[in-house]
Amino acid sequence: MTTESQAQCPFQTAKSPPPAGSPLPHPYGTWPPGPAAGLTGWHLLRRMSRDLLGTLGEWQQTYGDVVHLRMWPEHAVVVTDPQLVRELLVTHHDSLIRWERGTRVFSRVHGHSVLTAEGDAWSRKRQALQPGFMPKAVHGFVPGIVEIVDKGLATWPTRVADWPVESALTSLTMDVIVRMMFSDEIGEDARVAECAVRAISEAANADFYWPASLPDWVPWKRARRRALHTLRDLIERHLQARLRMRTDTWPDDLLSRLLCLHRDDATAWPLQAVRDECMTTFLAGHETTAATLTWWAWCMASNPSAQDAARAEVTHVLRGQAPTADSRQALRQVVQTITESMRLYPVAPVLISRRAVRPITLGPWRLPARTLFMLPLQLMHHDPRLFPEPERFQPDRFSTGSPQAPRGAYMPFGTGPRVCLGQHLATAEMTVIAAMLLQRYKLSVPEGAAHPRPLLNVTLRPDQPLWLAVTPI
Repeated sequence: MTTESQAQCPFQTAKSPPPAGSPLPHPYGTWPPGPAAGLTGWHLLRRMSRDLLGTLGEWQQTYGDVVHLRMWPEHAVVVTDPQLVRELLVTHHDSLIRWERGTRVFSRVHGHSVLTAEGDAWSRKRQALQPGFMPKAVHGFVPGIVEIVDKGLATWPTRVADWPVESALTSLTMDVIVRMMFSDEIGEDARVAECAVRAISEAANADFYWPASLPDWVPWKRARRRALHTLRDLIERHLQARLRMRTDTWPDDLLSRLLCLHRDDATAWPLQAVRDECMTTFLAGHETTAATLTWWAWCMASNPSAQDAARAEVTHVLRGQAPTADSRQALRQVVQTITESMRLYPVAPVLISRRAVRPITLGPWRLPARTLFMLPLQLMHHDPRLFPEPERFQPDRFSTGSPQAPRGAYMPFGTGPRVCLGQHLATAEMTVIAAMLLQRYKLSVPEGAAHPRPLLNVTLRPDQPLWLAVTPI
């Protein structure tokens, strides 16, 4: 029989209760309700490994917005209350680190980049990189994005009933990030890199559910080895080519800025740190944008009226011209369709779990140091208490004057000090690509095509590559 978990907290048994005058609704040293753990709780982990979002959703329905999971040796707390999630990521930021196991898994690909760093190392990296991703810097990227998208869309067919739109959008976003990073194009490397990213993501997602990773030399990890070699080789070729250039001829791009950091302080920024940041920027910079645009394309194809309304706005605002840094900000309807797509299909539906380094009071609960917090954003995005008719694609819910969801209910880029570094670039890039695509093509669902099933492999993608019908305007 499933019963609520109310085990005494092993980390607090030797501590004194809170001082008089500050009582908590729940007894000190107890856990929120949750499924029965049994001897080890590992069966809960197995359930999550098969369907993480579905399983967490079932527990939310049964136990509420704060759920305790006892999976020896961990105590995990799943939080889906927007106010409490925001409190964790903002108010308690200094009391949390990222889940160590998740960080180790990501480090095998990203090294010690800003994605995996903690404490002072993270702060220094973030401060050094942030100026290149601020809105003013992003405005300067728009002409280059337009040039790449114009060239990329020119290779799309004039009319086809079944076009690999997901792969095409992935190539497009790879081209954009490679231009921003290396002042170059992905070219023929696109398909190989796309396959490598999928292989790396699948391997990483599987590793999350094991306490340790086997070395890469084991025979069954051949695909991961080859994929990682492909991505590292891509970075290394651009790095070595730049190092062979005279410094006064370096273009103004991310690689040059990183190499300037290396030149100024090789101890803080060795070449390996440059490689690590390039890997993170390449992977995060194209993958999340490509996944979001893939879901956006599906939403447009399966909601013709919303697509027509967005196209009408593009026609009115742009008048046949390409988007600019100023005109893209007037494309409010287009932005709303992207925003609603990210609500339905957040590409990072579960944030990297956080570990408490000291006791935390969260709502009515006093939780000990070492508590692990899981934050499934998608469950909030699909909560009918927060978003009426949550499964319906309804861009107008984000229009000016519409009732707003509670603060913290919608955060596809996260929030707090570790909010996504590239959120402004991603938003600008997606708006430009969406507008230019709507100028040229009508998207529709191929006859007999089924609704794509979301599959989580680090990011949320369709379980099968998405194909759509495209018709020139």
